[in-house]
Parts: sequence; C-alpha cells; structure tokens
Amino acid sequence: MTRTDKTPSVTKRRRQVLLAGVFGLAVAGMVAGEFLPGTATPAFAQITTSQPAGTFSFADIVEKVSPAVVSVKVKKDGGDQVAMNDGEGLGGGNIPPQIEQFMKRFGLGEGRGPMGPMGPRGHRGPGGERPVVGQGSGFIISADGYVVTNNHVVDGADEVDVTTTDGKEHVAKVIGTDPRTDVALLKIADAKDLPWVKLADSAPRVGDWVIAVGNPFGLGGTVTAGIVSARGRDIGSGPYDDFIQIDAPINRGNSGGPTFSLNGEVIGMNTAIVSPSGGNVGIAFAIPSETVKTVVNQLRESGAVARGYIGVQIQPVTEELASGLGIKDAEGALVAQVQPNTPGAKAGLKAGDVIIKLNNEPIKDARDLTRKVGMLKPGTEVQLAVLRDAKPLTVAVKLDQLPTEQVARADQGGEDAAGKDMPRLGLQLAPAKGVDGAGNEGVVVTGVDPNGPAAARGFRTGDVILKVGDKTVATPKDVRDGLAAAKAENRKAVLIQVKSEQGVRFVAITLDGKAKG
Repeated sequence: MTRTDKTPSVTKRRRQVLLAGVFGLAVAGMVAGEFLPGTATPAFAQITTSQPAGTFSFADIVEKVSPAVVSVKVKKDGGDQVAMNDGEGLGGGNIPPQIEQFMKRFGLGEGRGPMGPMGPRGHRGPGGERPVVGQGSGFIISADGYVVTNNHVVDGADEVDVTTTDGKEHVAKVIGTDPRTDVALLKIADAKDLPWVKLADSAPRVGDWVIAVGNPFGLGGTVTAGIVSARGRDIGSGPYDDFIQIDAPINRGNSGGPTFSLNGEVIGMNTAIVSPSGGNVGIAFAIPSETVKTVVNQLRESGAVARGYIGVQIQPVTEELASGLGIKDAEGALVAQVQPNTPGAKAGLKAGDVIIKLNNEPIKDARDLTRKVGMLKPGTEVQLAVLRDAKPLTVAVKLDQLPTEQVARADQGGEDAAGKDMPRLGLQLAPAKGVDGAGNEGVVVTGVDPNGPAAARGFRTGDVILKVGDKTVATPKDVRDGLAAAKAENRKAVLIQVKSEQGVRFVAITLDGKAKG
C-alpha cells in the first residue's frame, strides 16, 4: 500500500532531532508466532515491595530488571567514514534514509547536530582506515542470550560486543535486522541462565509511570523515570509509525534500551528524541513492545521479515471527502488507486472504495490500515469491510508479500537463496509495473541508503534499472541474479543500465559493492 497523505512540516528550523544512539528511526511490525524465551523465570517475576508505608521508590523494580539491560558496542571498517561514538558525544555520518527525512522535517538540513558537523573523527587503523565505533543499549529477552536492540545501532557492523551489568563483555551475532521498524535481534554465543525481561502483551495507558534503563553517552547502566505522554505518534519516518511518546529523560546512547512498566515488563524500546540542544527535553519515542515482539519472532524464525500487501494507494477520509462520497463519518481509508495484478485488484477492490474494517477491527484512517496490513504475513486471507457508493460490502483479500525488498544486503551468516557474498548496493527495489508512474519495464528504485555505493553514483528514488549486464530485468530477483552471474564469471564489475529524469546511463558496480561512473 502507498499512502498519499502528507505530514505537515514543522516551521522552527532550530529544532534539533537526534536518535537516542547511532542515528535511525523505527517503523512498524508484523505478526508471527509467539517468541518463547525459555523456561527460566524472567527478572521481573520476583519483584517484591519492601518499602516503608507512605514512601514510593522505583528501587525494587530497578534492582530486578537492570541485570537484563546491556550496553551494545559495534565496530566496523568505515574507510573514511566514522559513525557516532555515543560515549564521547561524537557526530557520525551513517544516517539511514528515515532519519534524514525526519531531520529535514525539523529543519536540520544535512544532519548537523549540537556537537557541530558530523564529520569523520576517531583513531585510524593499521592501514590508515578509520574504524567505526558506535554504542547503544539493548536488553536480554531469553535465558539463552537473545538480545534486542535498534537496527541503526548494529547496521553494517563487523563486530558486536554486549556488556552486561556485571562488566562482562560477550561477543554477539546479528541474527537479523528490520530497517523498516529499526529492530535488530542479537544472540550472545554460548549463553545460558542469563537474566531476562518480558515484552509486555498490552499497551500502556497515557499517564502511566515508566522507567527507562540504558547506556546514555556510554556511561553504562543509567535509570530514568517519567510517564507515557502519548501513544500512536506519527513522526513522519514511514508508513508504519506508531510510537509511544515518553518524558523519561532519554539521551544519545539510550537507543535500543528498554522502557519498563511498574510491573517490570518492557512496554517499548527507546529509539529517538526531539531536542533543541542535543540533550533531553522530555520528548522521546519508543517502539511499542507488541511491534518489537512480532518483528523479533520473525527474525528469530527466518532472519528476515515478510509483510502483507494489498496493492492499493490509499488516503485519509476528510470531512469534505466523506460528504462527496455520501458517507456519514470521516473515517477509514479511501482507495485512490488499485494497482494491476495485485491482491486488491484480484479481489475486486475499486478506486473510491472506503475500507472501514479489517477482520472486524475498525480502521481509523489510512495510516491505521497500512500498519495493520503490515502486521500480517503474506498469504493471510483478510476480510475487508468496504463502503462502495455508500453501501456496505465485504471483500476477501489474500495478502501477497510487499514487493519492495532490500537487494544484496550484507550477509549476516545465514543462507541466502539469492546468493551469498553479494555486493551491498544500498537499494530497495520493486517491479516497475507494480508502482504507479514507473512504467512497465525494469525495476524501480523505491529507497536509497544515502551511505551506500549506489547513492554515491547518483541513484535516486524513482530511478528505473533496465539491465544488469546484458540481461533485461523485471524483478528485484533478476537484479540479484544478474549480480550473481557476473560474480560467478569472475568479473570485477558489472554494468547496470539506469533510466532517470536525466535520461538513460550506465553505471559500473564493482563486485565488492563499490560503484564507479
């Protein structure tokens, strides 16, 4: 689905937006089987109150849950580029596309933070290269060592180390990441009987007390408290926005850390802050636990996430549109266009339909529908309650997989049916014929990592890849296959034919993932 509504811009250019760690934002989740952490008892289960009558303290809760909160440190060979080291308050250039959009919304231009330009800093490695060092937070969710943190904390890491509250450092493996929700799952090697915490099954209420534990500025375990300020926040990072806003003090380095309810369950994972100075001003955003849980389930099962897809462009129903459509309430999602050869088209959805329920759950607006469909697995059959010409009807739709997918992303050690050791281009692609306005030939670029080799050679969202080598491409798989074929022939580079607004050009991509003109 594609939303056509626009997020209003914020007029104060001086307002700063920072992630609570290495820059990144979260998006949404999707349903999977229940994560089973093991038979051990979670850290919060034995919480007791030993406080004198008439006093109030978070100490008992903190004492029980803190051992399950960890510091996450990542290293990678960054060449001439160094990401943020939160412990030293350094700026970094490794900014995902979502945060760039969010920063522009708050008037941050090219991402200059309160510490000055985020340029390269740090010590050089043996060959003169600059090693990237980044720090964030995380929390253990099973006795055998599964750890949850933000994707932006570990993105592109060559080495991940996890430090527990007793000071012990453990090597961790990245099991899987989901950039759309900014969730990553790690596994501590050979772990057993570790303290762990439970992801909450229900959402907190606005006004509930919360406790945040994390690693701000690399200081190690730090506890802050506040309340839930709001729920369902859309901060413009993507179609799946559903953040919890809290006012517990959150700073850089808290990324990936947990926020707890008073019963010791994790209600959210801290991800971003809004700040005019770079420090806490009481506006922080956390990914809801239900989103984290469902993403983690899929990452543990397969190392990747699959999302449901209807194949319609939708928009909110305003009062004026409701009047024009002859319906009473300005609620639901208005179908602006049905893309051909998609589940929506096959099910008979039409432009002008208003989707008001999904599986008997009310649809508040277009964003609500996008998020709920994205929480379902491909292959799921859903019942849509629709108003067509102001008359109710039910449409059954069998969801397909969202066609946009990451191409040739860094191998995390798992088997990849598309081929291992492929160059990381930093592109998200979809068949052009399935994207409105992209034409019927080639594969359209739907997302570009600003720090990837493709971005360095001028790839932009909306560009269309026509050929890889001498093969015409029509799907993201064709692109991967073309790269794999060139690598199998021991070529050093492969030519990619690209169509853009400026015309058609060729770009040479070396098979180590670097682009040359």
